[in-house]
Amino acid sequence: MKRLILGIALAALLAACTEQEKPSSAVATAKSAGNASAGKAVAERDCKTCHGLDGRGLAPGIPNLAGQREPYLLLALTEYREVKRAHAALRDLAGRLTEEERRNVVAYYAAQPPVAISGKDEQHTSLLERGSALAAACVKCHGEEGNSRTPGIPSLAGQQPHYLVTAIQEYHRGERKKAPMDALLRNASVGELESLALYFASRTPAQRAAPSLGDPKAGELLTAMCGGCHGPNGDSSDAATPSLAGQDPQYLLKAIRAYRTSRKHWGMQRYVAGLTDQDMENISAFYAVQPSKPAGTVPSSARELAAKCDRCHDSEDTPKMVVPILRGQDKDYLVMALRAYRDDKRESSTMHRMSAIYSNVVIDDIASYYASLPRDKR
Repeated sequence: MKRLILGIALAALLAACTEQEKPSSAVATAKSAGNASAGKAVAERDCKTCHGLDGRGLAPGIPNLAGQREPYLLLALTEYREVKRAHAALRDLAGRLTEEERRNVVAYYAAQPPVAISGKDEQHTSLLERGSALAAACVKCHGEEGNSRTPGIPSLAGQQPHYLVTAIQEYHRGERKKAPMDALLRNASVGELESLALYFASRTPAQRAAPSLGDPKAGELLTAMCGGCHGPNGDSSDAATPSLAGQDPQYLLKAIRAYRTSRKHWGMQRYVAGLTDQDMENISAFYAVQPSKPAGTVPSSARELAAKCDRCHDSEDTPKMVVPILRGQDKDYLVMALRAYRDDKRESSTMHRMSAIYSNVVIDDIASYYASLPRDKR
């Protein structure tokens, strides 16, 4: 299954946002009929340990309920009761509450003043800027914008981002033997590595001249098996599978040979076992001269991404759609919710389609942006 887990296809969001999901019938017909005063007693008895009486989550990852839209809160409780959401304690609670108690408690929390944001709006550095800054450590070996001109050194421009993160981590774990890579970026977080990978994925690969080793035409006949994973002519469309098109031929040759000895991959090991040294040179030559392109584009900012989310979550039609307010929400909760939608662990076909292309660093960006916004700002 090919899942673009990185935020590099923003056009998909525009299509997804045009669809509205049908809320469950229990909520679609609900009106604001709850009794907030009676709901306070329910909150005191069942909810304050986690959400407080004021509706502020008492720990990271616990959502703020204060000032949230009443229909959405009722929908959430209904989904827990119907076992459509995974939190075991909330499933139990929602199952024990009567319909009247559910309506009353959501009316109570919806009536509370929104949680105040202590800081000012954050100035979010774009993923492109972060990735470009980290890439400065790579230029000496891998060339400007990741286009290597040194024989034996791979190009990173246009490379699939998830694969690149995995490769860096393999160097750090000692699973690939290359001394310079062992020291670089060792202390970088996964988020920083994803930013770096997104940057290189968005760079345009340079076209290569025919190499001195191997015969590209002869190599083409040997790549039928390769195309099943690496794409036609080595142009991968899977974020976890490397592109081979336009790659340095000596690096490709060295990598293919490594599967005979040190590199572990069951499929690759079986395939290269039947290749001669000349076959390997021919395959490397073929892929080196194939035209390549960027694996994707980098979102300019979290604000750009959020503009798509706001079409549903911050529009005049929002009250009709039974969706939550995101501004001022707990960041950790937003991260968990977006990941759950992305990984298809929370039911919402629209949200799954929208978030399936998001990497963890993109989700973190969106969550940080919304968590930093006071409720009265749009």
